[in-house]
Amino acid sequence: MFRPLRPYQAAVDAAIAVLFALMALPFELGAAAGSDAGNLGAWSAIPVVFLLAAALGLRRYSPGLALGVAWVGAVVQMSFGRGPGFADIAIFAVLYATAAYGTRLVFWLGFTSVIVGSGTITIYLFRWAFVGSGALSDVPTLIFVLLAALFALGLSWTAGALVRTAMRARANRAAQSRAEEQTVAEQERTRIARDMHDIVAHSLAVIIAQSDGARYAAASDPKAQAAALGTISSTARSALSDVRLLLTQLRHSQAEGPQPTLADLEQLYAQVRAAGVELRVDVDPAPRGEVAASVQLSVYRILQEALTNALRHGTPTGVDVSLAWHPDRVDLRVRNDVAPVPDGAERRTGGHGLIGMRERAQLIGGRLDAAAADGVFTVEASLPTGAASENPDPLERSAR
Repeated sequence: MFRPLRPYQAAVDAAIAVLFALMALPFELGAAAGSDAGNLGAWSAIPVVFLLAAALGLRRYSPGLALGVAWVGAVVQMSFGRGPGFADIAIFAVLYATAAYGTRLVFWLGFTSVIVGSGTITIYLFRWAFVGSGALSDVPTLIFVLLAALFALGLSWTAGALVRTAMRARANRAAQSRAEEQTVAEQERTRIARDMHDIVAHSLAVIIAQSDGARYAAASDPKAQAAALGTISSTARSALSDVRLLLTQLRHSQAEGPQPTLADLEQLYAQVRAAGVELRVDVDPAPRGEVAASVQLSVYRILQEALTNALRHGTPTGVDVSLAWHPDRVDLRVRNDVAPVPDGAERRTGGHGLIGMRERAQLIGGRLDAAAADGVFTVEASLPTGAASENPDPLERSAR
């Protein structure tokens, strides 16, 4: 029923009500002095002015209460037999407020007041037209007054209804804009989280494998220990560089850094081999032209996650990687033996890595399947590439 107002709004409304009362009271007292009502007419102007001024001051804080006070003022005015005066201007502001700021109930009460008020004004002004004979001669004037009252009161209420619609439209646009911003931010957080998972999980898997190898070779083979420590150092530096890049993107959403490409696959293969896993890579046929950056990034991240899973859950017997670059697609397959599960333990069948690989494949219109069968875990993906010369990178295409 009551709307929250800022302090300056409440002060402005109170000042308007006081100024309105100070302006309306001399007009009403002057009109009463010139009538036949005498002192009673003069005194009757005071409650009418103050009631309508109070309704004017309450119009934004409580439109429903303001409408009720305005009706009380109108009833007092009619009970003293006073005609329309300067103070009645407040009624238009109250009707405007009921349509612009009121609740749904107050909104329709304001509309009802327009109709009932117009009829009441017409009947009150022509109350003597229904007494005695010859009253029917004033019917055209009565109809004109009714239409004029409907137009004046209805115009105030309609203006408030239009403002109400505009405010709701502005609020809806603001809510839609906030929802779109939240969606974009969520997508960006998901992308960064996926990249962070790929980088950290792969790097830590290599570091753990090298650390175990260095610990076992510490006494028997110092050279192997030194090589393992070197691999750990280079892998950690690479991961640190990638993490710093992602953190930079978090601080500055417009920053763009270099993304992995097909040329970085050899370094990825070297890290896996340095971890003590026999890796066999077969590329047939090879890409015949420039591959879109989005496809290169997806191939790299999918291979990175698949090889990370092989390091964590596979056996050292070997990992087979095959890439087939066709004119319209690239077929990718990673196969590795699955390490046996200790007694009493349960094998995990899914995680963020598989979800991330599948999302990356679907993002560019491809598909990815991952399943274990007969002790072998296989990841298969098919990603559309298009003709190399006819399908440039989507970012380049949008820029053009």
